[in-house]
Amino acid sequence: MKVAGERLTAATFEELAMPLFDQLYNFAHWLAQDRTEAEDLVQETYVKALKGFSSFQAGTNFRAWMYRILRNTFLTSRTGLKATATVELDSDDSPELSAGPETPETILIDNSQHQLLQSAIESLPVRFREILLLCEVEEMSYQEIAETLSIPMGTVMSRLSRARKALRESLQQQLVKA
Repeated sequence: MKVAGERLTAATFEELAMPLFDQLYNFAHWLAQDRTEAEDLVQETYVKALKGFSSFQAGTNFRAWMYRILRNTFLTSRTGLKATATVELDSDDSPELSAGPETPETILIDNSQHQLLQSAIESLPVRFREILLLCEVEEMSYQEIAETLSIPMGTVMSRLSRARKALRESLQQQLVKA
């Protein structure tokens, strides 16, 4: 969502920021992997964004600006510093396709696959996890992701490719173990 040259006020901030609350919380939860930490991150993000709203450049992408503040807040938090220090590529998940109508068995399998995939995503390094989430869950364009993460679009594409590969390898390893 781009903001035109309108006057930036607290009411404008509220109008722009409140619809993003759930999306920001979901992203924070994926990053921090803890509900309480995610709530704190979102709250701190809104405080920082409101304080710095006068520096927001009208005509730029407000959504990407908010995600960038959230990401930077996470990276400077204790959880973020710990997560970015970890450079682990191994994961542990594998989804399979279920067949047929919903039965207790297919529901159990679907839930199991969802848990495996979620676990695999959570085990990815932050730089891979965040780019996958912004692209696949938040459905941001490559340009929005580049703005959010303050990286070139080419880096977005290569990092996303590496993240998908790491996730795929993790899931394949899990299938072999099963």
